[in-house]
Amino acid sequence: MPASAARSRRRTPGQIARGARRRARRAAGRLRRSWRGSLQFRVVTSTLVLSMAVVVVLGVFLMQSITASVLQGALQSAREETQANIATASGYLVPPPPDMTDALPDGTEGEAGDPVGKAAQALVDRSGGRYDIVTFNESKVGQRRATGGIDPASVPEALRAKVLRSDALVEQPAKLRYVGDKQPVSGIVIGARINGTYEIYHLFPLGEVDTTLLAVQRMLILAGVVLVLLLAGIASLVTRQVVTPVRLARQAAERLAAGRLEERLKVRGEDDLARLAASFNEMASNLALKIHQLEELSQVQRQFVSDVSHELRTPLTTVRMAADLLYESREDFDPAAARSAELMQNQLERFESMLADLLEISRHDAGAATLDLEPADMRDVVLRAVGDSEALAERQATRFELRLPSEPCVAEVDSRRVERILRNLLFNAIEHGEGREIVVTLGADRDAVAVAVRDHGVGLKPGEETMVFDRFWRADPSRARTIGGTGLGLAISREDAVLHGGWLQAWGSPGEGSQFRLSLPRVAGAPLRGSPLPLVPPEVEMRRSWRGHGTPVLSPAVGAISEVGVGVRETADAGGFDVA
Repeated sequence: MPASAARSRRRTPGQIARGARRRARRAAGRLRRSWRGSLQFRVVTSTLVLSMAVVVVLGVFLMQSITASVLQGALQSAREETQANIATASGYLVPPPPDMTDALPDGTEGEAGDPVGKAAQALVDRSGGRYDIVTFNESKVGQRRATGGIDPASVPEALRAKVLRSDALVEQPAKLRYVGDKQPVSGIVIGARINGTYEIYHLFPLGEVDTTLLAVQRMLILAGVVLVLLLAGIASLVTRQVVTPVRLARQAAERLAAGRLEERLKVRGEDDLARLAASFNEMASNLALKIHQLEELSQVQRQFVSDVSHELRTPLTTVRMAADLLYESREDFDPAAARSAELMQNQLERFESMLADLLEISRHDAGAATLDLEPADMRDVVLRAVGDSEALAERQATRFELRLPSEPCVAEVDSRRVERILRNLLFNAIEHGEGREIVVTLGADRDAVAVAVRDHGVGLKPGEETMVFDRFWRADPSRARTIGGTGLGLAISREDAVLHGGWLQAWGSPGEGSQFRLSLPRVAGAPLRGSPLPLVPPEVEMRRSWRGHGTPVLSPAVGAISEVGVGVRETADAGGFDVA
């Protein structure tokens, strides 16, 4: 491999650290997802953590208790043996006569006439290697004896000072050093003063005690690990017995919600989970029965509406022909008959409109509605819908305010259905706008087009934004309807919007009016991810921002404002065009 390639593949410490952080974040993300998504994982993990905490606390407590007990036993044994040895050494360590004051040199242990050496040898014979002896003779400077290769310096000076001040046993932990060994060992030193002249110290190494405690510690750790794993396994087994039926019930519920009404759970045993499965099966059976009954009833209703609508068209055509003749000849009638012909003509038009709505909703229910898609400039669609609504707006003394962009807004739509949606929205705005102006806004971006119809009438109460699209729903049943209709206009409009793959949404507030927004993809079949127009009117947002923050927040204008009313005149924004 070339050196340059090797250098390019060599990672810097910063890159290694970033890679480690990314792997840690991914692992933490997987752990969080497992924690949130698995009840069994949470129970087993919680049991494992709590078991570890309990085992650690219990292990520390047991280890401290065992250590204290073993050390206390070793110390008690050392005391008893020291007391016995002191009684033995007292027979040897007798103060010498005044005429024998010459100190024996060191290293003459066991020689005749050396009481210190004799005492040390007698105690060494009894020790069996369990301890070592260090003796001092204060009457003879430098006279001391040490057995077993122990370094006399292992006796702490502080302990010697206590022994010289006391006639009782004095003990102290210390590090014992042996000649030739570099590593000291832990031990206990017990000293006493004999006959006022001699000091005798027993040095007990604790190596065996440390080995025993280390073995006990390892056994406790091993037992704790095994206990934690056993508890985790037991928790996993018990949780699995509970979670598995619940998981099966969840999966069955999901399949039931997806329309597989034949889905049932297996009932095993007679416990609570078995009764839960039996109750679930009974619920699913009742739900399937009710849905089947509702489907049959809905099918009968749809068939009835479709049949009646089709059957009514034949007599309606005959009546319509007769009514047209009477209407055309109304000038030859007396005023009362002429007025009756006009009323009959108007009501027949209303009846035809209602019949057309019933037929259209029947086609949507049967899934037979289709689209006749073609590229269309949405500005022309809006203008045609507004033109169809002008006569009604004139009767209600309502003016239209159009906000249209100067550039074409081309989208693949069924113009007939989109015009019907807009007419329904405009008729609804005229009905509930209380004579105030209606704002129609057209907006577009790269992926979608939207039309918003804003009125300043009674508005909608909270929760009515979705109910307004229900069939035959009315915001105020006691309010007299000034414009005829079946109550299906907005329901059909929503079905038409969904058929285009778009949205039809509503916003409203009492006293502030309402706004309906139609959003459609510019390319047929493309997913709709957003709308180029806000659902809440910008002026409402501005007032709310003013109240909340004291500073207005202005939204960018979609287009210039124009007015449409009696003697229609539309004006676009910067590009500008007039329509007679």
